[in-house]
Amino acid sequence: MEKYPGNGFTMARLLWSNATARPIRTLLNILAIALQVFMVLFFVGLTAGIVSEWAKRVEGVGADILVQPPNASIFLVFSPAVMQESIAAQISALKGVDEVAPVLAVMNTNTMDVVYGIDYPRFDALSKGFLFAQGRPFEAPDEAIVDDIKAQSKNIKLGDKVTLLGREFTVCGIVAHGKGARFFIPLNTAQEISGAEGRVSLFYVRSLGDTERTRQAIVRLLPTHRVRSMTEYMTLMSSENLPQFKPFIRAIVGIGVVISFLVVLLSMHTMVMERTREIGILKSLGASRLDIVRWLVGETLLLAAIGIVLGMVSTYGLIAVLKETVPTLTVLISQEWILRAILLAVAAAGAGAMYPAYRAAGFDPVDALSYE
Repeated sequence: MEKYPGNGFTMARLLWSNATARPIRTLLNILAIALQVFMVLFFVGLTAGIVSEWAKRVEGVGADILVQPPNASIFLVFSPAVMQESIAAQISALKGVDEVAPVLAVMNTNTMDVVYGIDYPRFDALSKGFLFAQGRPFEAPDEAIVDDIKAQSKNIKLGDKVTLLGREFTVCGIVAHGKGARFFIPLNTAQEISGAEGRVSLFYVRSLGDTERTRQAIVRLLPTHRVRSMTEYMTLMSSENLPQFKPFIRAIVGIGVVISFLVVLLSMHTMVMERTREIGILKSLGASRLDIVRWLVGETLLLAAIGIVLGMVSTYGLIAVLKETVPTLTVLISQEWILRAILLAVAAAGAGAMYPAYRAAGFDPVDALSYE
């Protein structure tokens, strides 16, 4: 450090040499920033992926209207089974209604899989029907249908026994995914297990073409119920639009930012104390307060850039592993959130470096040179 690093090339060399001179502290800074980027991208992407994948499966059922109880959750599995199954006949009698399928949606708590209790002929009639890779529809109360993704991920084969809702079922069919749930059992069986005889969670309705007019007719029949078109439902099914997910996303982002900020602040404060004499030499050679701030913040931003790259590589690496090991799990990362993650990482690292840099810039050269 024989002369003040006035030009950009010399400054870059100084930044890099300072960063590599203390590898442990440099590594901690990089890891803190990488952790922030990873937390933001992965957990936000996981949330968005779960919501998007669920919405696509609901859309794939083939209905264009959803009928739920009052105050029901947009996640259909959390809708209480309070509607009488007999309402299906009343909806079917409305002008413009083509098909109605009652469904009891239940969460299999052991595996966190959604199980649909369905009236097979009516549910199958909503679209082109189930596409069977193997097997057939269920014919007995203790038979179940599983989709191909779940069958592949859990190595489930035709004729295997699976435990759903605390009862053992025989797999009678494996179908193409995208019909709402991963598992399907007879509606009567689901009602019996859940203690909801004669009741369902929701109705899938297919209109004859005029969806909005049909929806309005259902609203007049069931004025206190939630009656949504599939178009409206798909619009709502976004992690940005769901109030239940906003606190979670904010908490994850906040934790990541705080971790990065505190680690950088502590590290840079320690570094300033260690380099007091170096700072004094720079100031005696003519470096201004702004030059000192630029030097220290520049070093932090260099580490932030490395941390951002490491965080993104780690995120996409984990996604690639999960795609092979857990195919039922979807992670969607938008370009908007990539940009947000980068900006948040830079902001947190920069904020953590500002106070130590400002403090260093205020050192008196004489006092700094005599510092032991």
